[in-house]
Amino acid sequence: MDEHKNLHKEKIPMQAKRWDEILVAEHEMIERAMDVLKQELEKMPGSSGDIFAIKRSMDFLLEFGDRIHNRKEEDYLFPLMVEKGIPQDGPIRVMLGEHEYERDLINQMVTQSPQLPNMPEAERAEFKKKGLEYLDIRANHIWKENDVLYAMGRKVFSEEDNTGLVEAFDSYSIGVYGEDFDAKIRKMLDEVEKGEAARKSLIHNLSYEQIDAIMETLPFELTFVGADDTVAYFNRLDKEKIFVRTRSVIGRKVLKCHPEKSVDQVAKIVSGFKDGSMDMAEFWIDLKGDKVHICYYPVRNEQGKYMGVLEVSQMIGRLQTLTGQKRLL
Repeated sequence: MDEHKNLHKEKIPMQAKRWDEILVAEHEMIERAMDVLKQELEKMPGSSGDIFAIKRSMDFLLEFGDRIHNRKEEDYLFPLMVEKGIPQDGPIRVMLGEHEYERDLINQMVTQSPQLPNMPEAERAEFKKKGLEYLDIRANHIWKENDVLYAMGRKVFSEEDNTGLVEAFDSYSIGVYGEDFDAKIRKMLDEVEKGEAARKSLIHNLSYEQIDAIMETLPFELTFVGADDTVAYFNRLDKEKIFVRTRSVIGRKVLKCHPEKSVDQVAKIVSGFKDGSMDMAEFWIDLKGDKVHICYYPVRNEQGKYMGVLEVSQMIGRLQTLTGQKRLL
């Protein structure tokens, strides 16, 4: 199980080897620190919040978010985009201006933060306003880069350009943190999130009704078997399904839901998920004139604790016929 805990933490995709994947992965880490800061700002002005959580999150946003991530863009990405014909006075100028504004705001906040516990409520309200402005600007900035700027780069960069950027990014990170920069950055982020369950799940933003509607809209069938090996959930309740299921299956032991000849295989998969020796099991069959792809995944929480098995089934015949591209842009 300890091995699975380590594997779970390694999911931060800092080892991606395309320039845009590296920058998007860094954005995800920056957003996690932003979430911590936002939680503390929401306690103001009546409270000064957890001063240590505020300091750790702002230090990460300044040290990694600005001095590492933004610097990679300013020193390597933007100049190459200009070299490839993307106008310097277009989106690049906007991004540079936002970098400067973000930098100024976070520096002001870092300077003011030690006084937070003794600040009058009115001053804390101003600090909160400044912090929320920073978070709003940064969130929109990340969206513009992920969805617009990086797409522009992908259109003009060659494979050689990609290799050059990746090497430059790695070299810069190694120069600051050493060869094990991935581990050090992850450790910094762990310190930011340490404490009061700062890692807020995105699921908290959804209502039960929204979650249920999303699950029923998914174009594939899900069945969840809990850690006690009993069926706890399936989606597409009142819709046509690949494999017929009714409410009576809920609470039934999973081994009782399969033909006798496949019980040993099912037991082996579940056992492998529990002891960590398996991460996935997949099968595909011909059914109803189509091809059905069936995958089983172990479900684990943030600490790597086994919570059950998720079965995902999908008709893939149409997907197998796709050729060429149909792009949104």
